[in-house]
Amino acid sequence: MGRVSISPRRTCVALAALTALLVSGCSGEPERPRPTPSSPAPVPSSAAPAPTGADPAARAAALVATLSDEDLVGQVLMPYAYGSSATKVSPGSAAGNRALAGVDTPAEMVAKYRLGGLILVGFSADDPTSGNQETTNVDNPKQVRALTDGLRAAAGRLPAGPAPFLIGTDQEYGVVTRITDGVTLLPSPLAAGAAGNPALTEAAWRAAGAELAAMGVNLDFAPVADVLATRSTVIGSRSFGADPTTASAQVAGAVRGLQAEGVGAAVKHFPGHGLTAADSHTDLPVVGQSRAVLDRTAFPPFHAGIDAGAMAVMSAHLDVKAVDPGTPATFSHKLLTDVLRGQLGFQGVVITDGMNMAPAKRWSPGEAAVRALNAGNDLILMTPNVGQAYDGLRAALKDGSLPRTRLVEAVTRVLTMKFKLADRPAPALSTLDSPEHRKAAADLAAAAVTMLRGRCGSPVAGPVTVTSAKGRDGTRAALTAALTAAGVKVVPSGGTVVHLVGYGDGSADLNADADVTVAMDTPYVLAGAKSPTLLATYSSTRTSMTALAAVLAGKARPTGHSPVKVSGLPATTCGT
Repeated sequence: MGRVSISPRRTCVALAALTALLVSGCSGEPERPRPTPSSPAPVPSSAAPAPTGADPAARAAALVATLSDEDLVGQVLMPYAYGSSATKVSPGSAAGNRALAGVDTPAEMVAKYRLGGLILVGFSADDPTSGNQETTNVDNPKQVRALTDGLRAAAGRLPAGPAPFLIGTDQEYGVVTRITDGVTLLPSPLAAGAAGNPALTEAAWRAAGAELAAMGVNLDFAPVADVLATRSTVIGSRSFGADPTTASAQVAGAVRGLQAEGVGAAVKHFPGHGLTAADSHTDLPVVGQSRAVLDRTAFPPFHAGIDAGAMAVMSAHLDVKAVDPGTPATFSHKLLTDVLRGQLGFQGVVITDGMNMAPAKRWSPGEAAVRALNAGNDLILMTPNVGQAYDGLRAALKDGSLPRTRLVEAVTRVLTMKFKLADRPAPALSTLDSPEHRKAAADLAAAAVTMLRGRCGSPVAGPVTVTSAKGRDGTRAALTAALTAAGVKVVPSGGTVVHLVGYGDGSADLNADADVTVAMDTPYVLAGAKSPTLLATYSSTRTSMTALAAVLAGKARPTGHSPVKVSGLPATTCGT
């Protein structure tokens, strides 16, 4: 089934009508007591159910008209929570949740703050955002599905329960992949850019969407639409490449694939994190390019994602000098309202990047949430303190610093997206890592392999020794197994040396004696390699190692094209 679409005009009409209704009729409503975890807020007896046969905007309008101010505030919050279960967590997780939100469990957090959604997060040692992740919700697919079922059960008892609860995660593939066990692992976005075939990308991301849906995840904070205009290590292989046209086609393919399976796509990080090499987790990066460069380089992939129907866009903590100097884009009305909505025509949900990142923490959680909403965001992601954000939004609504019209508009957009994602049964967990899904990933990985130096189509002379930078034993073993399966003899030492370098490796990790050097992340490191043969897979998945083995064995041609420039090397020597 394809994604449900709704015309921007109908959405705007519904928003305008609903705003007028609520402002005129409900602004003087007395405060209701906040629900406690043991006593979730009851659905008002006078509330009319949203018409299930109506389009998503109409259903959202009907539901918003029944919600209290407290419910409206909760719908724009999407925090994280500690624990692998909705209702039973370890003492450590309970302590973390109490510090974060004054509750013990994720289900209690949903109930107490009437949340619109929750992001599932995890920790990985080679994840560039690991310093921003403080809990693990993603041990394995069965556990994830049980967690998401429990969260939805808690949300279903709230007044906004008729709209599906949002459960999101950062499943970008490559170095940022939250759920890694028991799922089909796609090659990185940079690998997809090297393959240069949007149809392969769409098929692979459709498989990804089906698997996320099976685990109960209905919003993916992906794809990354950042053009890799700098050698940014925080973006790196998360990007589809340096060319805006190529990246645009890839972003559109990923969006279509995800949303064809009922998972919303959130393209990120607007207006373009690839134009700066700094890391917004720890600082406020400056984007110093002119507006003309932004229009030509940074914006096209976001526009392509919007044209492909992306339901959400994530704003970034970036100081864009040409548009709103000194103001992080997350808090910039000029960028989010004037440019994103006005110039690019986006009508969906705008989501902040993590509000526990350094640029957002210059303000208190409550003030930061208010500023983000007033700038044009509709969902507040990963606040460092849920209670303070919730109370700050309620206080701002009461004193007028957060206009009720702005809150109603945000909630209506959020609920409209939720209803677009509704009415689809989740696939069975047995669909995960299916042969069909593995083939989609394998096709994309095979098309990505790029030769930047060497004799095209020539097999390596066996036997082969596989070496690697420190800490890559698993990847080395995967390539060894794939080479053996391809009929290449692998020995502990001697013969042709194939050396692997991956994420975070630099020139010091190269092997001067290697006959073949392979870059499994960004290929910049190859500029310093002395090997007569240089290859890039841009990814270290088992599927990518199988594709590499086929090339080394002479059974496949490396037809990829480097999506970034590598000093002194051509983009390809074999690509068609």
